[in-house]
Amino acid sequence: MSFNGLLISCKYDVLKKAFIFSCLTGLLWSDINTLIWSEVRNEEDISRINFRQEKTDGVEYLYISKQARDILGERKLGTERVFKGLKYGVGFNNEIVRWCNRAEIYKHITFHSARHTNAVLLLENGADIYTVSKRLGHREIRPTAIYAKIVDKKMKEASELIPHLSINL
Repeated sequence: MSFNGLLISCKYDVLKKAFIFSCLTGLLWSDINTLIWSEVRNEEDISRINFRQEKTDGVEYLYISKQARDILGERKLGTERVFKGLKYGVGFNNEIVRWCNRAEIYKHITFHSARHTNAVLLLENGADIYTVSKRLGHREIRPTAIYAKIVDKKMKEASELIPHLSINL
């Protein structure tokens, strides 16, 4: 998903914040939905979240960027959900599609697409595949390798972007 589309209004503010947070962190919908304020830790110069990952049922921690932390807003009580009012259902799923259509993005986008966006952004900006794999909670590199293939495809496409130059050698 293009980040230009994120400037377009979304009917549900909590959905927009949660989706962008997933783009920036790679967290699953289930982990974002259950995230509570006591799991958000502000350290000296960086923030991290300590959480029980739904996918693996393991306790994990994930460093998050300042931008991702800013999306969370002002700290609330420790037991309160960070994304209060976030729901899984047809209404929210349809709003993701409408939001994308308003941004002139006509691909099939789901909440899980934000996680894919995070992986591709990390790889395109120099993160190694092992780090991306760990951030996504993959136990093996193989599922993460799919994203590396996407980046490789983009590199191939980029090789043909410069127009033919008339050069006398």
